[in-house]
Amino acid sequence: MKTLKYSRQRECIKEMLITRKDHPTADDLYMDVKEIYSNISLGTIYRNLSLLVSLGEIRKLSCGEGADRFDGNLTPHNHFVCNKCGCVKDLRLPTFDEAIQQAEKYCEDSIQGHITYFYGTCRECKPNKSLND
Repeated sequence: MKTLKYSRQRECIKEMLITRKDHPTADDLYMDVKEIYSNISLGTIYRNLSLLVSLGEIRKLSCGEGADRFDGNLTPHNHFVCNKCGCVKDLRLPTFDEAIQQAEKYCEDSIQGHITYFYGTCRECKPNKSLND
């Protein structure tokens, strides 16, 4: 197996994802990393994100319409996706241990993880119920 060469740019991308909670797109990360590495290309961002996903160091979120988003938080958690603005937020819920056990029984395979998306309208996009509030 080939040894992976260290990359400061890749480490920067990974560190930015670990510290962020907003699940940025590749374009969002490009704008932020470009402030540190002004010569970086969008292609470099995409290649490094793809590599980090394949290494299991970050998670790619495909939430439906719009660009893929990325998450540096690898602990088991769910996501809320706003149907209006497309924001993605972490959603802390009780564990799905019983559902995972049922899934393993149904498919007779070993479940190693899951991704659950909840869709709705975020509080920033909800229409005001009353103008007097």
